[in-house]
Amino acid sequence: MYTTMFETGLYGRLRQQAGGHWQDYVAHPFIRQLAAGTLPEPAFRRYLTQDYLFLIHFARAYALLVSKLRTLPEMRAAAASLNAIVAELPLHLAYCAGWGLDEGEIAAQPEAPETMNYTRYVLDIGHAGDALELLAALLPCVAGYAEIGLRLLNDPATRMEGNPYASWIKNYGDPGYLAGVRAAIELLENVGRQRGAESRFAELAQIFTTATRLESAFWQMGLNAS
Repeated sequence: MYTTMFETGLYGRLRQQAGGHWQDYVAHPFIRQLAAGTLPEPAFRRYLTQDYLFLIHFARAYALLVSKLRTLPEMRAAAASLNAIVAELPLHLAYCAGWGLDEGEIAAQPEAPETMNYTRYVLDIGHAGDALELLAALLPCVAGYAEIGLRLLNDPATRMEGNPYASWIKNYGDPGYLAGVRAAIELLENVGRQRGAESRFAELAQIFTTATRLESAFWQMGLNAS
């Protein structure tokens, strides 16, 4: 089952605790329309523009995470995620160009309220809390996209041939991306064992669920553009 890797350990418990909010996120109408190839192009272009702006702040959050970790292996793991995001930005721009969006146009766009709400929430958790709290805020995006990609790739109802969004779907089910997700989940589990996740579970679950709700709002922001 494609969700098996997401259902165990601390991450699996946080995901389960998010309840209906998690399903609202991974099966949002934006995603369902994307899978069917029926998502209006203005919705996807709006998403692409804001996602680029989002990734800049997400990279900042991972840089903050590196500073909050204590061991070199942990720092290397977080730095690898940071480097992957930074490396993704030029690729994101190249992908955007295929949708008629150039770098100048994207950079000139103001951040949507949903982008600001989400990214500043994650950064605030990082500045005010410790590495474990920040990981709880980061993982819904990192692992949630992998779950969405695998869900769509394994769903026979997903239209791949002739779907303008097929490459997006493939990207988040790609083995390379999944390897990074596994490393991020492993980092959460390791830091959780060191920093008393069991006694802090309610607090961590609240952070994780809030980030999940903000993910859904981000999809809706894109959909509203149509």
